[in-house]
Amino acid sequence: MLKGLDHRLNAEVLGTLRAMGHGDYIVVVDTNFPADSIARVTPVGRLLRMDNLTAAQAVQAILSVLPLDTFVDDFAGRMQVVGDPAALPEVQAEVQAEVDRAEGRPRPLPGVERFAFYDLARRAYAVIQTGERRFYGCFMLRKGVIGPQE
Repeated sequence: MLKGLDHRLNAEVLGTLRAMGHGDYIVVVDTNFPADSIARVTPVGRLLRMDNLTAAQAVQAILSVLPLDTFVDDFAGRMQVVGDPAALPEVQAEVQAEVDRAEGRPRPLPGVERFAFYDLARRAYAVIQTGERRFYGCFMLRKGVIGPQE
C-alpha cells in the first residue's frame, strides 16, 4: 500500500495512467465488452483489469489521479444505448456523478454510438475492464494536464 493513492488502483493501471500523455485516452469497460481482443491492438497491448469494481468505482479511483482534458469537447464519453441514444442508464448516471465530482462542476459525458465506441476503443492507449455487469458500462477518459505550481 502507498499513502495518498486509492487502494483500488493496481500497479498496472497506475503505471499506465502515469505513462499516458496529454490527449491520450483510456476506455473503461464492462464485463460484456470485447475487451481482450481490442486491448491487444492498443499501445499497452494487453488487457488491464479492475475486476471487483463497478464502473463508477473504477472511474472514481482513476479520476483520483488522472486529470481530464479541459481543451476538448471529447474529454470523456459514454457508449450510447442502441435505439435510444438520449437514454442515461443508471450505470452511466453513476459515472457522470463521479466525473462531475472530480471536475468540481457538471460536465456532461458525450454519447458515442456503439460501433463508433468500438472503433474509439481500438485507438485507445489502453483498455481497462471492470467487474461491471450492467449494460452500457463503457466509458472513455482523455488525459489532461496538471499546470505548474504557482
